[in-house]
Amino acid sequence: MFTGYSDQTVDFLWGIRFNNDRDWFLAHKEDYLRHVSEPTQALGREVYDRFTDKHPKLTAGLGLHVCRIYRDARRLHGRGPYKDHLWFTIRPENDIWSRQPVFWFEIAPEGCSYGVGFWNATAQTMAAMRRDIDENPQRLAKLARRLNKRGDFQLQGRDYARPKGDPSPLLTPWYNKKDISIGLDRPYDETVCSPALVDALIEGYDFLAPYYQYFDSFCKNGLVDLQ
Repeated sequence: MFTGYSDQTVDFLWGIRFNNDRDWFLAHKEDYLRHVSEPTQALGREVYDRFTDKHPKLTAGLGLHVCRIYRDARRLHGRGPYKDHLWFTIRPENDIWSRQPVFWFEIAPEGCSYGVGFWNATAQTMAAMRRDIDENPQRLAKLARRLNKRGDFQLQGRDYARPKGDPSPLLTPWYNKKDISIGLDRPYDETVCSPALVDALIEGYDFLAPYYQYFDSFCKNGLVDLQ
């Protein structure tokens, strides 16, 4: 059962950021397990179980994945062997999940974030979304206005260096994304440090469900060949 993150969570994550080596990690491994890994796994399980029970059709074929702290040795690129943040995703259970939308949560030294979007959207996916905006702008306009009205979740992702177009002030920020997600950042507040974080994530994912379906439509309707 998730009981909340703690000061020890923050201490470890800042510690590994500035002491990213094997000796420091081994000396603090119990802190990592107790205050970072175990609560993140508990949070992921509770959120996954409740959210999938609430949305069985939406989440059919989705599984829970909690990342490991160890970086891939093939991709260190001069960085230390450990991540200074941990995340879980509720994602498709296949080999091409990174090119499909996922629900995600991340805990880091500065706080946590969560949302929905692509880990690595393909150019074909984003082109399909632009075609849909051109042909049926009201479909996204309704979602964009809903997001702006909410206020706390923000459109995220890299923009193309050369804009692809300017359909309208409301839709242009979406139209020119190279990859795309919608997320919320929050510091270590009372919610993050208590079981209430489970409810906050469920409420957030409930709000984000239509955006997941919107992103996913460009994969499921045959608009994009993901193979």
